[in-house]
Amino acid sequence: MDLQISGRKALVLGASSGLGRGVAEALAAEGVHIVLAARASDRLTDAATAIASQHGVQTVTLPVDLSDSASVEEFVQAIRTQHPDISILVNNTGGPSPSGVEGISGHTWKQQFETMVLSLFRITDAVLPGMKERRWGRILTIASAVVVEPNIRLGVSVTLRSALAGWSKTLATEVAPHGVTVNMLLPGHITTDRTHFLAEAEARKTGKTQEAVQEEKARNIPVGRYGTVEEFGATAAFLTSTAAAYITGSMIRVDGGALKSI
Repeated sequence: MDLQISGRKALVLGASSGLGRGVAEALAAEGVHIVLAARASDRLTDAATAIASQHGVQTVTLPVDLSDSASVEEFVQAIRTQHPDISILVNNTGGPSPSGVEGISGHTWKQQFETMVLSLFRITDAVLPGMKERRWGRILTIASAVVVEPNIRLGVSVTLRSALAGWSKTLATEVAPHGVTVNMLLPGHITTDRTHFLAEAEARKTGKTQEAVQEEKARNIPVGRYGTVEEFGATAAFLTSTAAAYITGSMIRVDGGALKSI
């Protein structure tokens, strides 16, 4: 299926590894030029080089620390001046350490809000004017299945990603008349460094091995396994396509059927 996005430009946050890297790879395979953003690291450069070599698209790296408001403002200005032709935005942030919500310090709430929520608002606002002017745009925000089915061990993530859900739905309504779609992707257990980190944390808490924790979780997923970043990336790529122009304001689950709610 031709997704009809070849030649467009995408900005992918958290693109050096994990889900962000998977989405960047999937878009590049469709001929999309990629601006890869993450904290400055060799992995970001390596990812850009590998994607350009494999798919023959243009790649640019643009470092940003989403936890640093000054870094985000500098990043926003760079997007506005150097990449006003962004047609696809993939919002993607890391998650906080496992915890509940009781007793979390004000400093932690503020820091995580700026990293996981406010930074995405600012970056999205930077690319929207160009999308609206061209009357074509795709905004995808990667959140988590905990938005639908809260996990008490991930209380901060549940709280802040739920705020993103409300923002995304509202924004979708505002920009739909301009040819811009806004959707969220809710990953379940996808094999990434993050899922390994969470399994390690649960293993330390329960006394089980990491392998036992992951095997138990896999048994509770109807398809019987964790997903892959390639499967996740394919879903994201479709949502950026011309064929997906009538899908907006939605939260798409990529969880192997794990969520029990309808």
